Amino acid sequence: MFLAKTLVVNNRLTNTKKTLNMSKKNSVVIEAKGLGKTVAIADGNLNILSSVDLTVNRGESIAIVGASGSGKSTLLGLLAGLDSPTVGKVALKGEELTDLDEDGRAGVRNKWVGFVFQSFQLMPRLTALENVMLPLELRGDAQAEQTAAALLERVGLVARLDHIPAKLSGGEQQRVALARAFVTQPAILFADEPTGNLDSKTGDQIIELLFELNKEKATTLVLVTHDKTLASRCDRTVHIEAGRLV
Repeated sequence: MFLAKTLVVNNRLTNTKKTLNMSKKNSVVIEAKGLGKTVAIADGNLNILSSVDLTVNRGESIAIVGASGSGKSTLLGLLAGLDSPTVGKVALKGEELTDLDEDGRAGVRNKWVGFVFQSFQLMPRLTALENVMLPLELRGDAQAEQTAAALLERVGLVARLDHIPAKLSGGEQQRVALARAFVTQPAILFADEPTGNLDSKTGDQIIELLFELNKEKATTLVLVTHDKTLASRCDRTVHIEAGRLV
């Protein structure tokens, strides 16, 4: 009887451990192992990143901080599949980016990823509404206009739907960029200095909106920033120095 009870307890513990391990594995949305990036220069090779290991869980927000030239934006580009590492591996939602060609990586980005950039990266000849509709139209979404208009209303631009970027302020352009990034409800949002081109007051407004949308959509957020206020709002801060996490 004692042996039977012991076996039952051990089996339960083993099953519980397997469940916890599986749950932990399923919660990981970004996993980088041994990442390195080297580029050729006139007098040899330049190591931009070395031996970077990083794991980001579902719904987590992390800030990547460091001095200019430390490798922050390079790391973001590798994690997002915009560039390929010289060594190491990156997986998004369990899909190994480093095993894919550019078309394959683009497919993963289209499925899981949204972007917000310092320079807004809006299409200059498209209106605010058309800019936000674009990712949905590329997916063949029949409700693209209604969905885009609703999200632009959510970010306070209901009166600016028909304005092209040149007719919008910097803060308004970044609001359009946020709406475009969130309109496909991405699993992961990458943001590179999202308040870098904005004044302090406008930047604070964008920060509030970014985290409100992040919470509403349960999106995993990875951002590069020099903004201490923005970094402090994240769950975790990752420091990079001379291409290495410290």
